[in-house]
Amino acid sequence: MRVAVTGLGVVSPLGHSAADAFAAARAGRSAIRKLNLASMGRLAAPVAATVEGFAEMQHIDPPRLRMLDRCSQFALAASSQAMADAQPGLTEPERGRAGVFIGTGMGGISSIDEGYRTLYGEKSDRIKPFTILMGMHNAPAAWIGIEHGLSGPNLTFSTACSSSAVAIGEAWLRLSRGELDLAIAGGTEAPLALGSMKAWEALRTVATVDEGDPASSCKPFAKNRSGMVLGEGAAMLVLEPWERAAARGARIHGEVIGYGLFTDTGHVTRPGVEGQAAAMRAALLSARIDASQIDAINAHGTGTLANDSVETAAVKAVFGSRASSIPISATKALHGHLLGATSALEAVLSILSMRHSVALPTMHLQQADPLCDLDYVANAAREGVLIRTLLSSSFAFGGTNAVLVFQAAG
Repeated sequence: MRVAVTGLGVVSPLGHSAADAFAAARAGRSAIRKLNLASMGRLAAPVAATVEGFAEMQHIDPPRLRMLDRCSQFALAASSQAMADAQPGLTEPERGRAGVFIGTGMGGISSIDEGYRTLYGEKSDRIKPFTILMGMHNAPAAWIGIEHGLSGPNLTFSTACSSSAVAIGEAWLRLSRGELDLAIAGGTEAPLALGSMKAWEALRTVATVDEGDPASSCKPFAKNRSGMVLGEGAAMLVLEPWERAAARGARIHGEVIGYGLFTDTGHVTRPGVEGQAAAMRAALLSARIDASQIDAINAHGTGTLANDSVETAAVKAVFGSRASSIPISATKALHGHLLGATSALEAVLSILSMRHSVALPTMHLQQADPLCDLDYVANAAREGVLIRTLLSSSFAFGGTNAVLVFQAAG
C-alpha cells in the first residue's frame, strides 16, 4: 500500500514552520551561533543551533506546561502544525487505528540535568515533582497521543542519531501493510543542557569554534572540518494511506516508498562503510527501485572526520560510477545536529526540495577533503533540479543505520 505525506510540522533553529525552515536552508542561512549563557562559558566550544523565540505559552496551557520538558514542548508544537496542515478529519474508529511514532536520542535530558544540579550541586533534597514525567523518553509521544486523541500504537524509538528515521520507517511499515489509517511520525530533541554538552565534548566529536565566523563552525565534507555542532528542535510528518489521502482531496507533499535498516556490529562509535552501504541497498530494495533511479541524496554529513569520509565511500559502493553525478546535500552545516530529531527535519527539507526542484546546499565547503570527492552542492542551492526520488541517510552511535527513500507527489 502506498503511503502519502500529508502534513509537515517543524520547530527548528532554521524556523518555526516547515516553510520557514526550508527557505532558510535554501538560502544557506546558518542558525549556528555562539552561546551567551554564563554557564556555557565552561564549554570548550560554546556554539550550538538553538530554537530562538519559541513561545511555549502560545502552544501549551500553563498547567500542562509544568509537566513538559522542552523536548516535549517542541514535539507538541510540531505535531500540531503537521495535523493542522494535514487536516485528516479522523472518525472515532480511525483514531483507534492512528499511531504515534517518535524518535529521540536523549529524551528530557534538560529536566534530568536540572534535577541532578538541584540534588547534587545545590545540595537540595527537593526536586521538581514532575521530573520523571518530564525526563522519560516516551513523554513526547505520549503527549502527542493525548493532544490529538490517537489511541493506536504509541511508540518511541531511541537509536541515537537515526532515531527519527527509524520512527518514520517503522510507521511506514505499519501503514504499507494496511495496519493503520494514519500516523504522526518524527522526532524531537532538546539536548542543550550544560551536562549533556560537556558529555558530547568529552567524546571529542564536537566542532571547534570558527572564531572568524561562528555560524560556519560545522563544515561537512570539508578538508578543515572539525566535528559536529549540536542543535535542538522537532519535526513531524503526518503519514496516511495514499488512497485515503486522495479520496479526501488532501494536499500530498510526497510519498515514503522505502526504508532500510542495517546495524554495524564492529564498534559502538566508529562508522563502517559496509553497514552504511547495506542500509542504502536495503532501502532501495524495499522501494523496489535500483540505484539508477535516485536523483538526489540527503547525506548524514555530520562534519566529523570519520563519518564524512566513510559515508562518501559507502555512496560510491552503492552507486558506483553514478556516485559523482548525484547531487548530495548536508544541511547539518546550517541547523546543526539535532541528534534523534535530525532525520525528521531532514525528511521535511528533502520532501520540500523535491516539490521546489532544488538541491539544498552544503555550506562552508571551501575546500573538499580529497577523500570526500563527490558532488556536495557546495555553498549555494542548485535551482531547477528535477528530483523525483531522493534517498536520505541517517547513521548512529550504536551502529543503527537507517535510510529512507522519498518520492515526489504526483
